[in-house]
Amino acid sequence: MPVKETTVEIKLKNLKNNLEYLKSKITSKTKFMAVVKAFSYGSDSRVVSQELERLGVNYFAVAYTQEGIDLRKFGIKTPILVLHPQEEDFDKIIENQLEPSVYSFRVLSFFIKALKKKNKTSYPYHIKFNTGLNRLGFLKKDVHKLSEIIKSNLPKYIFSHLGASEDLNEKKYTKKQIEEFLSIDKALEIKLGTPLRKHLLNTSGILNYTDYQFDMVRSGIGLYGFGNDIKYESNLKPVLSLKTIISQIHEIKAGESVGYNKGYTAKTNSAIATLPIGHADGIGRQYGNGIGEVLIENKMAKIVGNVCMDMLMIDVTNIKCKEGDEVVFFDDKSYSAEEFSKKANTISYELISSMSRRIKRIIKD
Repeated sequence: MPVKETTVEIKLKNLKNNLEYLKSKITSKTKFMAVVKAFSYGSDSRVVSQELERLGVNYFAVAYTQEGIDLRKFGIKTPILVLHPQEEDFDKIIENQLEPSVYSFRVLSFFIKALKKKNKTSYPYHIKFNTGLNRLGFLKKDVHKLSEIIKSNLPKYIFSHLGASEDLNEKKYTKKQIEEFLSIDKALEIKLGTPLRKHLLNTSGILNYTDYQFDMVRSGIGLYGFGNDIKYESNLKPVLSLKTIISQIHEIKAGESVGYNKGYTAKTNSAIATLPIGHADGIGRQYGNGIGEVLIENKMAKIVGNVCMDMLMIDVTNIKCKEGDEVVFFDDKSYSAEEFSKKANTISYELISSMSRRIKRIIKD
Protein backbone atom coordinates (compact mmCIF):
# COMPACT_ATOMS: atom_id res chain seq x y z
CA MET A 1 0.00 0.00 0.00
CA PRO A 2 1.50 3.38 -1.02
CA VAL A 3 2.56 5.77 1.75
CA LYS A 4 0.74 9.04 2.40
CA GLU A 5 3.68 10.89 3.97
CA THR A 6 7.42 10.54 4.48
CA THR A 7 7.79 7.11 6.08
CA VAL A 8 10.41 4.61 7.20
CA GLU A 9 9.10 1.07 6.85
CA ILE A 10 10.64 -1.59 9.11
CA LYS A 11 10.28 -5.20 7.96
CA LEU A 12 10.68 -7.56 10.90
CA LYS A 13 10.61 -10.66 8.69
CA ASN A 14 13.78 -9.36 7.02
CA LEU A 15 15.38 -8.80 10.42
CA LYS A 16 14.64 -12.42 11.31
CA ASN A 17 16.01 -13.61 7.97
CA ASN A 18 19.26 -11.72 8.48
CA LEU A 19 19.73 -13.00 12.02
CA GLU A 20 19.15 -16.58 10.90
CA TYR A 21 21.59 -16.23 8.01
CA LEU A 22 24.35 -14.75 10.19
CA LYS A 23 23.81 -17.40 12.86
CA SER A 24 24.13 -20.10 10.19
CA LYS A 25 27.76 -19.02 9.84
CA ILE A 26 28.66 -19.74 13.48
CA THR A 27 28.44 -22.77 15.75
CA SER A 28 25.56 -23.38 18.12
CA LYS A 29 27.91 -22.70 21.05
CA THR A 30 28.92 -19.24 19.85
CA LYS A 31 26.86 -16.43 21.34
CA PHE A 32 25.41 -13.64 19.24
CA MET A 33 25.57 -9.95 20.14
CA ALA A 34 23.15 -7.69 18.27
CA VAL A 35 24.33 -4.10 17.84
CA VAL A 36 21.38 -1.74 18.23
CA LYS A 37 23.14 1.61 18.60
CA ALA A 38 21.92 4.78 16.87
CA PHE A 39 18.22 3.86 17.25
CA SER A 40 18.96 0.42 15.81
CA TYR A 41 20.67 1.91 12.77
CA GLY A 42 17.92 4.41 12.09
CA SER A 43 14.96 2.10 12.59
CA ASP A 44 13.23 1.82 15.99
CA SER A 45 15.18 0.71 19.06
CA ARG A 46 12.16 -0.50 21.00
CA VAL A 47 10.67 -2.60 18.21
CA VAL A 48 13.95 -4.03 16.94
CA SER A 49 15.42 -4.89 20.35
CA GLN A 50 12.18 -6.50 21.52
CA GLU A 51 12.00 -8.58 18.35
CA LEU A 52 15.65 -9.62 18.60
CA GLU A 53 15.19 -10.56 22.26
CA ARG A 54 12.18 -12.67 21.24
CA LEU A 55 14.35 -14.33 18.59
CA GLY A 56 16.89 -15.26 21.25
CA VAL A 57 19.99 -13.09 20.79
CA ASN A 58 22.41 -13.42 23.71
CA TYR A 59 23.58 -9.82 24.00
CA PHE A 60 22.93 -6.30 22.85
CA ALA A 61 25.50 -3.58 22.23
CA VAL A 62 24.94 0.17 22.20
CA ALA A 63 27.36 3.07 21.76
CA TYR A 64 26.30 5.24 24.69
CA THR A 65 24.88 4.72 28.15
CA GLN A 66 21.55 6.46 27.55
CA GLU A 67 20.87 4.04 24.70
CA GLY A 68 21.26 1.16 27.14
CA ILE A 69 19.04 2.84 29.72
CA ASP A 70 16.37 3.27 27.05
CA LEU A 71 16.50 -0.45 26.27
CA ARG A 72 15.95 -1.24 29.95
CA LYS A 73 12.96 1.13 29.93
CA PHE A 74 11.62 -0.85 26.97
CA GLY A 75 11.72 -3.95 29.19
CA ILE A 76 14.83 -5.55 27.68
CA LYS A 77 16.34 -8.11 30.11
CA THR A 78 19.17 -9.37 27.89
CA PRO A 79 22.74 -8.26 28.82
CA ILE A 80 23.75 -4.94 27.24
CA LEU A 81 27.30 -3.82 26.45
CA VAL A 82 27.96 -0.06 26.42
CA LEU A 83 30.77 0.42 23.93
CA HIS A 84 31.81 3.99 24.75
CA PRO A 85 31.01 4.93 28.37
CA GLN A 86 32.09 8.29 29.78
CA GLU A 87 33.20 9.49 33.22
CA GLU A 88 29.73 10.45 34.44
CA ASP A 89 28.08 7.23 33.29
CA PHE A 90 29.19 4.51 35.67
CA ASP A 91 26.68 5.04 38.45
CA LYS A 92 23.87 4.83 35.88
CA ILE A 93 25.50 1.83 34.22
CA ILE A 94 25.49 -0.10 37.48
CA GLU A 95 21.98 1.04 38.45
CA ASN A 96 20.63 -0.19 35.10
CA GLN A 97 22.67 -3.40 35.04
CA LEU A 98 24.56 -2.45 31.90
CA GLU A 99 28.03 -3.78 31.11
CA PRO A 100 30.69 -1.17 30.28
CA SER A 101 33.51 -1.46 27.80
CA VAL A 102 36.66 -0.44 29.68
CA TYR A 103 39.17 0.81 27.13
CA SER A 104 41.74 2.87 29.06
CA PHE A 105 43.26 3.23 32.52
CA ARG A 106 41.37 6.50 32.92
CA VAL A 107 38.02 4.79 32.24
CA LEU A 108 39.03 1.87 34.45
CA SER A 109 39.60 4.28 37.35
CA PHE A 110 36.09 5.73 36.92
CA PHE A 111 34.66 2.21 36.90
CA ILE A 112 36.52 1.19 40.06
CA LYS A 113 35.45 4.39 41.80
CA ALA A 114 31.80 3.70 40.95
CA LEU A 115 32.06 0.12 42.22
CA LYS A 116 33.45 1.32 45.55
CA LYS A 117 30.68 3.89 45.81
CA LYS A 118 28.10 1.13 45.27
CA ASN A 119 29.92 -1.25 47.68
CA LYS A 120 30.49 -3.80 44.93
CA THR A 121 33.57 -5.99 44.72
CA SER A 122 32.64 -7.55 41.40
CA TYR A 123 30.59 -6.50 38.38
CA PRO A 124 30.43 -7.68 34.74
CA TYR A 125 32.41 -5.62 32.23
CA HIS A 126 34.36 -6.04 29.00
CA ILE A 127 37.91 -4.89 28.27
CA LYS A 128 38.64 -3.51 24.83
CA PHE A 129 42.04 -3.82 23.19
CA ASN A 130 43.37 -1.75 20.30
CA THR A 131 44.79 -4.16 17.72
CA GLY A 132 45.30 -1.68 14.89
CA LEU A 133 42.14 0.35 14.35
CA ASN A 134 43.62 3.00 16.66
CA ARG A 135 40.40 4.40 18.07
CA LEU A 136 39.80 2.97 21.55
CA GLY A 137 41.45 0.26 23.59
CA PHE A 138 44.37 -0.85 25.72
CA LEU A 139 47.59 -1.93 24.02
CA LYS A 140 49.52 -5.15 24.49
CA LYS A 141 52.16 -3.25 26.46
CA ASP A 142 49.46 -2.45 29.06
CA VAL A 143 48.81 -6.11 29.91
CA HIS A 144 51.16 -6.32 32.93
CA LYS A 145 49.85 -3.18 34.66
CA LEU A 146 46.26 -3.98 33.71
CA SER A 147 46.47 -7.53 35.08
CA GLU A 148 47.52 -6.28 38.48
CA ILE A 149 44.48 -3.98 38.67
CA ILE A 150 41.80 -6.38 37.41
CA LYS A 151 42.88 -9.66 39.02
CA SER A 152 40.33 -9.30 41.84
CA ASN A 153 37.47 -8.62 39.41
CA LEU A 154 38.10 -10.27 36.08
CA PRO A 155 36.30 -9.06 32.94
CA LYS A 156 33.41 -11.04 31.55
CA TYR A 157 34.96 -10.74 28.08
CA ILE A 158 37.89 -9.15 26.31
CA PHE A 159 37.35 -7.89 22.76
CA SER A 160 38.69 -5.86 19.88
CA HIS A 161 37.34 -4.47 16.61
CA LEU A 162 38.42 -5.31 13.06
CA GLY A 163 39.04 -2.34 10.80
CA ALA A 164 38.79 -3.84 7.30
CA SER A 165 37.21 -7.29 7.54
CA GLU A 166 35.00 -6.54 4.52
CA ASP A 167 38.00 -5.78 2.28
CA LEU A 168 39.63 -8.99 1.08
CA ASN A 169 42.47 -6.90 -0.35
CA GLU A 170 43.35 -6.12 3.27
CA LYS A 171 43.59 -9.71 4.48
CA LYS A 172 47.15 -9.14 5.67
CA TYR A 173 46.04 -6.22 7.84
CA THR A 174 43.07 -8.16 9.26
CA LYS A 175 45.17 -11.25 10.00
CA LYS A 176 47.69 -9.00 11.76
CA GLN A 177 44.87 -7.66 13.95
CA ILE A 178 43.71 -11.19 14.74
CA GLU A 179 47.24 -12.29 15.60
CA GLU A 180 47.70 -9.28 17.87
CA PHE A 181 44.44 -10.09 19.65
CA LEU A 182 45.47 -13.72 20.15
CA SER A 183 48.85 -12.59 21.48
CA ILE A 184 47.16 -10.25 23.97
CA ASP A 185 44.78 -13.02 25.02
CA LYS A 186 47.68 -15.40 25.65
CA ALA A 187 49.62 -12.78 27.64
CA LEU A 188 46.58 -12.09 29.81
CA GLU A 189 45.99 -15.78 30.44
CA ILE A 190 49.59 -16.17 31.61
CA LYS A 191 49.36 -13.14 33.88
CA LEU A 192 45.95 -13.95 35.34
CA GLY A 193 46.33 -17.72 35.44
CA THR A 194 43.01 -18.34 33.70
CA PRO A 195 41.60 -18.08 30.16
CA LEU A 196 39.18 -15.26 29.36
CA ARG A 197 36.15 -15.29 27.10
CA LYS A 198 36.45 -13.12 24.02
CA HIS A 199 34.68 -11.63 21.01
CA LEU A 200 36.18 -10.07 17.89
CA LEU A 201 34.17 -10.61 14.71
CA ASN A 202 31.81 -7.98 13.31
CA THR A 203 29.40 -8.57 10.41
CA SER A 204 32.08 -8.90 7.74
CA GLY A 205 34.23 -10.84 10.17
CA ILE A 206 31.42 -13.38 10.58
CA LEU A 207 31.17 -13.70 6.81
CA ASN A 208 34.88 -13.75 5.98
CA TYR A 209 36.80 -14.94 9.06
CA THR A 210 34.51 -17.51 10.68
CA ASP A 211 37.42 -19.47 12.18
CA TYR A 212 37.90 -16.66 14.71
CA GLN A 213 34.36 -16.53 16.12
CA PHE A 214 35.65 -17.35 19.62
CA ASP A 215 32.95 -17.21 22.34
CA MET A 216 30.71 -14.56 20.77
CA VAL A 217 30.30 -12.53 17.57
CA ARG A 218 28.83 -9.07 17.04
CA SER A 219 26.67 -7.87 14.17
CA GLY A 220 25.23 -4.46 13.43
CA ILE A 221 24.85 -3.59 9.76
CA GLY A 222 24.34 -7.23 8.76
CA LEU A 223 21.22 -7.48 10.87
CA TYR A 224 19.76 -4.57 8.94
CA GLY A 225 20.45 -6.20 5.58
CA PHE A 226 23.91 -5.22 4.39
CA GLY A 227 26.92 -7.51 4.10
CA ASN A 228 29.41 -5.00 2.66
CA ASP A 229 29.71 -7.24 -0.40
CA ILE A 230 27.39 -7.68 -3.39
CA LYS A 231 27.62 -11.48 -3.12
CA TYR A 232 25.52 -11.41 0.06
CA GLU A 233 22.64 -9.41 -1.46
CA SER A 234 20.56 -12.55 -2.03
CA ASN A 235 21.03 -13.69 1.58
CA LEU A 236 20.68 -10.45 3.53
CA LYS A 237 17.51 -8.44 3.10
CA PRO A 238 17.29 -4.71 3.93
CA VAL A 239 15.09 -4.06 6.95
CA LEU A 240 14.44 -0.38 6.18
CA SER A 241 12.66 1.36 3.34
CA LEU A 242 12.39 5.14 2.98
CA LYS A 243 9.47 6.48 1.00
CA THR A 244 7.68 9.80 0.58
CA ILE A 245 5.20 11.48 -1.76
CA ILE A 246 5.11 14.28 -4.28
CA SER A 247 3.76 17.43 -2.59
CA GLN A 248 3.58 19.63 -5.68
CA ILE A 249 4.68 19.72 -9.31
CA HIS A 250 5.73 22.96 -11.03
CA GLU A 251 6.07 23.40 -14.76
CA ILE A 252 9.00 25.73 -15.27
CA LYS A 253 10.43 27.33 -18.39
CA ALA A 254 13.96 27.11 -19.73
CA GLY A 255 16.16 29.55 -17.83
CA GLU A 256 14.12 29.48 -14.62
CA SER A 257 15.87 28.37 -11.43
CA VAL A 258 14.93 25.98 -8.63
CA GLY A 259 15.62 26.28 -4.91
CA TYR A 260 17.99 28.29 -2.74
CA ASN A 261 20.83 30.19 -4.42
CA LYS A 262 19.45 29.24 -7.83
CA GLY A 263 21.00 25.82 -7.33
CA TYR A 264 19.50 24.49 -10.55
CA THR A 265 18.63 26.28 -13.76
CA ALA A 266 16.45 24.48 -16.30
CA LYS A 267 17.98 24.14 -19.76
CA THR A 268 14.60 23.24 -21.25
CA ASN A 269 10.98 23.47 -20.15
CA SER A 270 10.76 21.06 -17.20
CA ALA A 271 8.49 19.50 -14.61
CA ILE A 272 9.90 19.83 -11.09
CA ALA A 273 8.37 17.92 -8.16
CA THR A 274 8.83 18.97 -4.53
CA LEU A 275 9.12 16.25 -1.86
CA PRO A 276 8.48 16.67 1.90
CA ILE A 277 11.92 15.49 3.05
CA GLY A 278 15.23 17.30 3.45
CA HIS A 279 18.59 17.39 5.17
CA ALA A 280 16.92 17.60 8.61
CA ASP A 281 15.52 14.14 7.82
CA GLY A 282 18.85 12.59 6.87
CA ILE A 283 19.06 13.31 3.14
CA GLY A 284 22.13 15.54 3.20
CA ARG A 285 23.05 18.35 0.87
CA GLN A 286 25.59 16.06 -0.84
CA TYR A 287 22.68 14.38 -2.63
CA GLY A 288 21.61 17.60 -4.33
CA ASN A 289 22.50 19.12 -7.69
CA GLY A 290 21.98 15.99 -9.76
CA ILE A 291 23.89 13.58 -7.53
CA GLY A 292 21.09 11.68 -5.81
CA GLU A 293 18.32 9.84 -7.60
CA VAL A 294 14.96 8.53 -6.42
CA LEU A 295 12.52 6.03 -7.87
CA ILE A 296 9.06 6.95 -9.20
CA GLU A 297 6.93 4.52 -11.19
CA ASN A 298 10.06 2.37 -11.70
CA LYS A 299 11.92 5.30 -13.25
CA MET A 300 14.84 7.25 -11.82
CA ALA A 301 14.47 10.97 -11.10
CA LYS A 302 17.42 13.20 -10.24
CA ILE A 303 17.46 15.49 -7.20
CA VAL A 304 17.94 19.02 -8.56
CA GLY A 305 19.13 22.17 -6.84
CA ASN A 306 20.23 22.33 -3.22
CA VAL A 307 18.59 20.00 -0.71
CA CYS A 308 16.61 22.18 1.74
CA MET A 309 16.03 21.50 5.43
CA ASP A 310 12.52 20.10 5.02
CA MET A 311 12.15 19.47 1.31
CA LEU A 312 13.95 18.75 -1.92
CA MET A 313 13.15 18.92 -5.60
CA ILE A 314 13.40 16.32 -8.35
CA ASP A 315 13.15 16.47 -12.13
CA VAL A 316 10.12 14.48 -13.34
CA THR A 317 9.99 15.91 -16.85
CA ASN A 318 10.05 12.49 -18.48
CA ILE A 319 8.07 10.61 -15.86
CA LYS A 320 4.30 10.23 -15.88
CA CYS A 321 3.35 11.09 -12.29
CA LYS A 322 1.10 13.33 -10.23
CA GLU A 323 0.93 15.05 -6.86
CA GLY A 324 0.45 12.50 -4.08
CA ASP A 325 2.32 9.72 -5.91
CA GLU A 326 4.81 7.60 -3.96
CA VAL A 327 8.57 8.20 -4.23
CA VAL A 328 11.14 5.61 -3.15
CA PHE A 329 14.54 6.64 -1.76
CA PHE A 330 15.46 3.06 -0.94
CA ASP A 331 13.69 -0.21 -0.21
CA ASP A 332 14.25 -3.96 0.07
CA LYS A 333 13.35 -4.81 -3.51
CA SER A 334 14.36 -2.57 -6.39
CA TYR A 335 16.60 0.19 -5.01
CA SER A 336 18.81 -0.35 -1.97
CA ALA A 337 20.24 2.14 0.51
CA GLU A 338 23.64 0.95 -0.69
CA GLU A 339 22.83 2.06 -4.24
CA PHE A 340 21.36 5.39 -3.16
CA SER A 341 24.27 6.26 -0.85
CA LYS A 342 26.96 5.30 -3.38
CA LYS A 343 25.80 8.09 -5.67
CA ALA A 344 26.98 10.58 -3.04
CA ASN A 345 30.17 8.62 -2.35
CA THR A 346 29.07 7.53 1.10
CA ILE A 347 27.86 4.29 2.74
CA SER A 348 24.58 2.70 3.78
CA TYR A 349 25.61 2.97 7.47
CA GLU A 350 25.65 6.77 7.32
CA LEU A 351 22.45 7.00 5.34
CA ILE A 352 20.17 4.75 7.38
CA SER A 353 21.48 5.84 10.79
CA SER A 354 20.81 9.48 9.82
CA MET A 355 17.07 9.02 9.38
CA SER A 356 15.44 11.68 11.54
CA ARG A 357 13.26 10.68 14.47
CA ARG A 358 10.52 12.96 13.11
CA ILE A 359 9.95 10.60 10.18
CA LYS A 360 7.00 8.30 10.73
CA ARG A 361 7.90 4.65 11.35
CA ILE A 362 5.66 1.80 10.21
CA ILE A 363 6.29 -1.77 11.36
CA LYS A 364 5.73 -4.54 8.84
CA ASP A 365 5.79 -8.18 9.93
